[in-house]
Amino acid sequence: MKEFFLQKKEWFIPFILTGGIIILDQISKAIIVVNWPNIGTIINDVFDNDFLVLYHVRNRAIAFSIGANLPPMIQTILFIVLPVGVLVFLVWYYFNTAEFTRLQRWAIAGIIGGGIGNIIDRIFRPDGVVDFISVRLPGPWGPRWPTFNVADMSVVICCIILVVTMIFFGKKTEGAGT
Repeated sequence: MKEFFLQKKEWFIPFILTGGIIILDQISKAIIVVNWPNIGTIINDVFDNDFLVLYHVRNRAIAFSIGANLPPMIQTILFIVLPVGVLVFLVWYYFNTAEFTRLQRWAIAGIIGGGIGNIIDRIFRPDGVVDFISVRLPGPWGPRWPTFNVADMSVVICCIILVVTMIFFGKKTEGAGT
């Protein structure tokens, strides 16, 4: 076991990002819940614009409220048990392959941090995941993009980085960075 840690010690460094995202996500959610406890509160006066608005909402489902009307037992399986399984597999795969580049490892660590941040809410917040960032980006969802949080941003941004690097740069080759 000691040999494993010594051999792959540089692979643990990106998990600083994982911890940072979890902390930033939970602190930002706590600030919203403490200062604006009523769900549905629009906090317009923070930025004094309509592009970026803080809006305290809860999501008991996944992205774009998909699955909100499913029975509670199915929601638990799909929104807690399955994501925990995926994260466990992702961590396992992360440490059992040498195919990822350094940037891809940081991206995976960001995905894991965002995933854990939202799972914490699903387990410990009975009203659902705290979402509070609302931006005006007209599109198929109406005049505003669906409300999101720090964990959501981390997952989306890091997934984009991971996919782009895998498409354009492929797998790590022998002698390439770690």
